[in-house]
Amino acid sequence: MDDGVSPFVRNLLILAAVALVIVVLNLETAVVTAGLLLRVAFIIAIAVVAYFYWRDFGRREISTWPPRAAYVFYAAAGLLIVDIGWWMLAGLAGRNLLAALFVAAACIYAGYRTWRDQSTYV
Repeated sequence: MDDGVSPFVRNLLILAAVALVIVVLNLETAVVTAGLLLRVAFIIAIAVVAYFYWRDFGRREISTWPPRAAYVFYAAAGLLIVDIGWWMLAGLAGRNLLAALFVAAACIYAGYRTWRDQSTYV
């Protein structure tokens, strides 16, 4: 059944209808709440995947490292998680964004250098 309307136009009309319903019924608060819940659920999903990856692969390897290297690696990973959570929940801009980028770069650098130093066979 081809009615002559392209899928792009049809999808734009559906989107406009949903937006109109939200505005007419004054559901902006519900949409904001749903967006916040989806954002939190996304962060939790990322955390669960990272935990499963660490549990299956990282824990065994890191347990063979010297204690100082393990502390540095875990501290860098923990600070990076806090930094990413701050970034995703606060919506950073300006100096806060610059600080978050510097902290993320420092954490990634510390974690990578520690991992590379422990994984290099001399």
